[in-house]
Amino acid sequence: MATPLFAPFFILLLFSPASAHAQQIGTLTPELHPRFPTQQCTSSGICTTKQTSLVTDALSRHFHSVSDPSVSCASVDFLSNPSLCDPDDPASCAANCALEGIEYGGIGVSAVGSAVTLRQYLFDGAEYRAVSPRVYLLAEDGENYEPLTLLGQELAVDVDVSGLPCGMNSAVYLSEMDLSGSRSESNPAGAGYGTGYCDAQCFRTAPWINGLPNLNSSGACCNEMDIWEANSRANSFTPHTCSSPGSFLCSSEAECGKGAPGVCDKDGCGLNTFNLGSPSFYGLGLDIDSSNPFTIVTQFLTNDAGELSEIKRLYIQNGQVTPNTAETTDSRFDGISYEGSITEDFCAAKNSSDYLRLGGMKGMGEALARGMVLVFSLWNSEGDFMSWLDGLPSNGPCNATEGDPALIRAQVPDVSVTFSNVRWGEIGSTFSMSGGVKEEGVVTGPDIVTDAAVAVENRGTRVNVVTGPVLGLAVIFGFMASA
Repeated sequence: MATPLFAPFFILLLFSPASAHAQQIGTLTPELHPRFPTQQCTSSGICTTKQTSLVTDALSRHFHSVSDPSVSCASVDFLSNPSLCDPDDPASCAANCALEGIEYGGIGVSAVGSAVTLRQYLFDGAEYRAVSPRVYLLAEDGENYEPLTLLGQELAVDVDVSGLPCGMNSAVYLSEMDLSGSRSESNPAGAGYGTGYCDAQCFRTAPWINGLPNLNSSGACCNEMDIWEANSRANSFTPHTCSSPGSFLCSSEAECGKGAPGVCDKDGCGLNTFNLGSPSFYGLGLDIDSSNPFTIVTQFLTNDAGELSEIKRLYIQNGQVTPNTAETTDSRFDGISYEGSITEDFCAAKNSSDYLRLGGMKGMGEALARGMVLVFSLWNSEGDFMSWLDGLPSNGPCNATEGDPALIRAQVPDVSVTFSNVRWGEIGSTFSMSGGVKEEGVVTGPDIVTDAAVAVENRGTRVNVVTGPVLGLAVIFGFMASA
């Protein structure tokens, strides 16, 4: 499930109509993208560093009236003022608005080396305020999103969720956004300012779409692959399919909703090991010990026809590779070969009907082949306390009130997650087997050689890594377990 969108928000999609009246790029605050180098790896053992960076979405930006910066272009005051936004001439609204840059520390984003830390709350001198950061991976040109084409490949990310209690959701996911951020004549800002967001939830709360006011409550939709949704107590990974490629609009409650004729699969086909009957696999002090950092590797395996057949999860901690547990007490899987991964049979056994109706594994694989945008976010939810992710009795060990954002803010406001050492490439190319493997069936490549020295800061400890053969994952990727 992607981070929900709330006003003020500005979003523009692939098919924005050209207009002589363009929304403007603001001049009050410059946009300086945090550097966040990533690596692309090959089965020959070479990982090439890409000078990528991060950009936040428009949810976090000042989007204001050109004539009066104190007036938000997403506000009722602007949208209901015909001198600023004429409903009979929506293009005039865009010409009267400017989208500003942002200071990233002010939205809880801190990038050092190949690591980024996201914070949910910031202290403003009087109280802690929620910022719920969300950022996208930009390509080296700084103007377009980095395309990840992961069909038949894998993605590895180091994560530290030790500071995330019940109710928090640190997310790594893929969205089939337009790589330019839907840049157009009416949207010159594009990806460099984080425009063009979409996901399988098709949220209808965006006051602007396609560079024009969203006067009919349309939704912005696209295929979504949730690589990682987690805190220190529970985690899940979930594919969501849609009826069309790329980003597109839904226009009614039925079309934007669940079930037929909904155009996207909102529930997805998710895998949560606690939910499947393995409560001792992931968590504080458990098999995968969330009190210390670890690596998640997500493999998108194909069949002989080149179609996506399996989404496989591996964990690497203290140098040891551990496949996702296949232990389950769920009788729905008695009749299939369940190996701890997502397959078409797994989704059918779960009755993930919308996922299957809208393309299933084949459809998700087609989106991965076209290329998707990598997203990092941190959030919590006042509506359901994130119980769908970590709540008793089915999804995790958290009680009915532990995930209340009011409690989190009062008791542990300094909640954060760190993502680092992002790399992707051919199956087995992003990690080493030097520490051993707990189970059979793990595909790996040769030892990895990086193309440059890197320095990684993880929880205040700097690790310097020199170019050369890998002696162990914990060494070459700056993985530093800490109590």
